[in-house]
Amino acid sequence: MTDRALQRFRLDGRVAVVTGAASGIGLACAQLLSEAGAQVHLLDLDGAAAEREAASLANASGRALDVGDAAAIDRVFDAIGKQGAIDVLVNSAGMAIRKPSLEVSVDDWQRVIDVNLTGTFLCARAAARHMKPGASIVNIASIMGLSGGGLYPNISYQTSKGGVVNMTRALAVEWAPLEIRVNAVGPTWTRTPFIGELESSPALMDRIRSVTPLKRLAEADEVAAAVLFLASPAASMITGHTLPVDGGFLAQ
Repeated sequence: MTDRALQRFRLDGRVAVVTGAASGIGLACAQLLSEAGAQVHLLDLDGAAAEREAASLANASGRALDVGDAAAIDRVFDAIGKQGAIDVLVNSAGMAIRKPSLEVSVDDWQRVIDVNLTGTFLCARAAARHMKPGASIVNIASIMGLSGGGLYPNISYQTSKGGVVNMTRALAVEWAPLEIRVNAVGPTWTRTPFIGELESSPALMDRIRSVTPLKRLAEADEVAAAVLFLASPAASMITGHTLPVDGGFLAQ
């Protein structure tokens, strides 16, 4: 690949914000965006962990953020925005409460919606207020937002991620006149602490592999690579799209 081609994926001089950045997919995204030249702000409910991970990256900082707290979101993004425009936002913070629909409590339902859907919207809106033309937002959706799942009950998570998929489309259309692109990635089961509970069941993991044409889980850096593409100038004509990173799961 030529230097000119590689430059399309560079983020030199750009400011990126990643939520849920202390571990898993969020951390992999922060690391790759940093390698691509961005100044990265790592935000996470565990602020100390975000600070530790930021210390290992070039030109990065870490701080606490609960994406279920609307007032905190505005404070943190306003503080970042005062330092200069935000060029990239990756909405990776998320949670799951895996319970059957007949057993999930209203409180559990609302907590998942607050973090995965409302939190994603509020972070996107807060970031957009500090963005200029050419900026990019990448939401972490899920294959569960594009399918009915079926391997185990996860109704609140599936609903929230389905909302993220359509919110991505809606914001892409609304903010196109501002030249802010909004896309998402839809990962399959990814080898991170997020699925630690599931990995305790070898039979379930075998079923997951069996319904995945590539017969394996995704790695966090494979998801991050898709995020980098959508965030970079290489995807300058792409907006409103959810890119599955799923080993062929949705192709069946």
